[in-house]
Amino acid sequence: MKKIEMVVPCYNEELCIEPLYEEINRVMQKLTNYEAAVLFVDDGSHDKTMEKIKGLTQKKTEIRYLSFSRNFGKEAAIFAGLANSTGDIVVLMDADLQHPPALIPQMIKEVEAGADCCGARRIDRKGEPLIRSFFSKAFYRFMKKTTGLDFVQGGSDFRAMTRQVVQAVVAMPEKERFTKGILSWVGFQMKWLEYENVERTLGTTKWSFWGLVRYGVNGFLAFSTTPLRAAVYLGFMIDIAAVIYALVTFFSMITTDAPRTGYASIILIMLFLGGTIILILGIIGEYIARLYYEVKNRPVYIVKDKNF
Repeated sequence: MKKIEMVVPCYNEELCIEPLYEEINRVMQKLTNYEAAVLFVDDGSHDKTMEKIKGLTQKKTEIRYLSFSRNFGKEAAIFAGLANSTGDIVVLMDADLQHPPALIPQMIKEVEAGADCCGARRIDRKGEPLIRSFFSKAFYRFMKKTTGLDFVQGGSDFRAMTRQVVQAVVAMPEKERFTKGILSWVGFQMKWLEYENVERTLGTTKWSFWGLVRYGVNGFLAFSTTPLRAAVYLGFMIDIAAVIYALVTFFSMITTDAPRTGYASIILIMLFLGGTIILILGIIGEYIARLYYEVKNRPVYIVKDKNF
């Protein structure tokens, strides 16, 4: 009998743990040909999330958990969950009930039919602020163009994947992780299911607008060297502009008798070049900082407690 394991990263989700498990249990009871299990990964919650999870483990033997020593971030929780999963098919999903468990049977069906990974993509963003929806759509388009990877509009981390896909994702050694990018990079046959956005009804979101911006920037820098290429192109264009300006100035000097103080032009050019140099150094610094974090070889997460 194949084992289906749900991996659920959670952070301050005390209100969602029990309702989520009830939904998962209701769905998995219909899949009588599979053994079901749930792995909760607590990302250093400050509320009663772990208390709720431990309460469930006293009643249900198929529930396992990991608890971090502090908040390491969602990407670390995803990595820990996948690395410690044991299912033949692993379903990655959020704890906030915005990933509908009702899709799990169809996901498993697609995987059994030959797909290596089956993900869920939102076809609308009902209930989201307009500015967040706008930047989210722009981000997916930008990532697809600049990285060359298949970033699907509305694609989420809610996915069912084979053991082979899980092993490929876990084998990626980087510390600055971006799961959507990693899953696109490793390849494999992908199938997408569409669903309408589910508004959150329990608890509050942990993602602020600027938190999402930082997350997006980190993901972009992890899978693209476009900023470095852009810096090269910018430097080349500045060189061309400087040559053109020098030629214009030279011919102006030999063909006219107008006074040529040029102090304002010199100051503006210096400010422009100075700002450009600082911008390029900042871009290079971002990539060097990521190399610094990688070579320090710190663990992605530290486990404080677990029941296996």
